[in-house]
Amino acid sequence: MILTITMNPAVDKSATTEKLIPEKKLRCSDIIIEAGGGGINVSKAIKNLGGQSLAIFPSGGVNGKLLEDYLDEEKIKYKTIPIAANTRENFTITEHSTNAQYRFVLPGSKFNKVEIDLVFKKLSLLNPAPSIIVASGSLPPGVPDDFFARLAAIAKKMKAKCIIDTSGIPLQLAAKEGVYLLKPNLSELCSLVGKDYLQLSEIDEAANQVIEQGHCEVVVVSMGPSGAIVVTKDGYERIPAPTVKKLSTVGAGDSMVGGMVWMLEQGKSIETMARFGVACGTAATMNPGTRLFRKEDVYNLYEWINKHAAKHLGMVLQTSS
Repeated sequence: MILTITMNPAVDKSATTEKLIPEKKLRCSDIIIEAGGGGINVSKAIKNLGGQSLAIFPSGGVNGKLLEDYLDEEKIKYKTIPIAANTRENFTITEHSTNAQYRFVLPGSKFNKVEIDLVFKKLSLLNPAPSIIVASGSLPPGVPDDFFARLAAIAKKMKAKCIIDTSGIPLQLAAKEGVYLLKPNLSELCSLVGKDYLQLSEIDEAANQVIEQGHCEVVVVSMGPSGAIVVTKDGYERIPAPTVKKLSTVGAGDSMVGGMVWMLEQGKSIETMARFGVACGTAATMNPGTRLFRKEDVYNLYEWINKHAAKHLGMVLQTSS
């Protein structure tokens, strides 16, 4: 079973306007409302691909009810952590005249210790225990920086593969605890190895350093339109990203994780997992607003990647089993 954990979920709202002009009343398109937040987006991606997961997230107020109603409609399984505060919302405006996207991300309400401890209690009561735990997104106010590290320690006891997709100090502390897979971008990889900048030729070496330090078994460095580099102790592969017309980047990273996790659960090879993840992440950029990917786009892009990845091939990697 795949379990996703989202500590800072959100109701994502998106719309378009012709041009952003200060102090003017701006006429917008009809609003699109989606359930958002790192782990919830991962669960949505898995569902889009035909898989299933269990999402755990805090829920409170009117916005929390909106999230639950959305997941019920999409038939995504979930368990909530009741909180006193109203779940946050984010909004995205796309300027139609330039296709520039403006993303407004709110911090979320402060959590208390009882609410935080309830997350771990829910996790300990799961039966059957998850085989893969995905923790993705930011931490809201009140949640300590070591939350993902504590989660990684529990995953080890449960013999579950733990995948962390976050940033800053929470990422560094989780890495010190040790997880199965990390998905840093270039900036996050720099922070993990204590460097201000990395040349393209240094990325695989830096990722290998993270593995040698015992922080994880697999590193997938996401590089946006440049694709990704997947590294294990056995080698690496540079995966190109197809060139597409980008409409939105919202949820692209989470879509990538969702695709990788879905392949990982099926026991596919590390190469297959990473290539499929890049296909999902790229496909997500082809849709407007906060919507994720279309399944047919994913498989078309995946076919393209398989044809072109050999040109970027490093050493052959072992399977994920």
